[in-house]
Amino acid sequence: MIRIDSIYNRASAVVLHPGCCLDLLRDMPDGCAKLVVTSPPYNLSKEYEKKVSIEEYLYRQRPVIKECVRVLHPKGSICWQVGNFVENGAILPLDILLYETFAGHGLHYRNRIVWHFGHGLHCTRRMSGRYETINWFTMAAKDYTFHLDPIRVPQKYPGKKYFKGPKAGECSCNPKGKNPGDVWDIPNVKHNHVEKTVHPCQFPVELVERLVLALTDAGDLVVDPFMGVGTTAVAAVMHGRRAAGAEVVPEYVEIARKRVRLAADGRLRTRPMTRPIYEPRPSDAQAAKRRVRGKSRIA
Repeated sequence: MIRIDSIYNRASAVVLHPGCCLDLLRDMPDGCAKLVVTSPPYNLSKEYEKKVSIEEYLYRQRPVIKECVRVLHPKGSICWQVGNFVENGAILPLDILLYETFAGHGLHYRNRIVWHFGHGLHCTRRMSGRYETINWFTMAAKDYTFHLDPIRVPQKYPGKKYFKGPKAGECSCNPKGKNPGDVWDIPNVKHNHVEKTVHPCQFPVELVERLVLALTDAGDLVVDPFMGVGTTAVAAVMHGRRAAGAEVVPEYVEIARKRVRLAADGRLRTRPMTRPIYEPRPSDAQAAKRRVRGKSRIA
């Protein structure tokens, strides 16, 4: 059985600290983490946070970000996944508000990755939100860890060939697949998702898997200061990386421990990275019902 520690140790395979992330981070040595990936609270009055002014929210994020930068490996990356803060019906994009904090530490902004998902709460006075962002920063300007091949996706036209020139007749696309780009279509974890736990804002394992595979090597340390129910640790363990994270809600810590142990044993059910997004077929029962309702309205 995999060993899960509560206090940081250089030899630990997994650390799940039941408490404040600053306590964990301050125990960690400089430059130990190849990847910091997290989804911090969005200041939306969820059960694990108390809503404060946006100024106070940003102020509280700064010492955490500072410590994350300190523990980051010279070739490492920080991926900060956020959505929008909503106040009086107006949205404030948290990635934009946090940019200056990261830039102030001399980090290099590689991508603003848009995570698109098809389902969520429906709005009545604005368009329903169907995306969040992953902001990828690196410590180094040029010499940083990045592996494209493990996260390639199927080519749209795999059989496409050059029709003229010296390569006429040869495949014009990479046989390993294409770059996934900076817009990722990955289902969010709703009630019928195989990974769903009690956490109200759980992100999917495959979202973190892409970052782990692209931005780390086997044996590297992946850190999540806001661990939640352990999704980052699960993705790290599944691919031979070490993990460390903190969480203040005791119930979430226990769920994280169970999920990590199942992942280490190969028994945790997750949505595979290679699974296509489900598209209803015309013959599906729900699609047939929609067609009937549509015809009734027209009549």
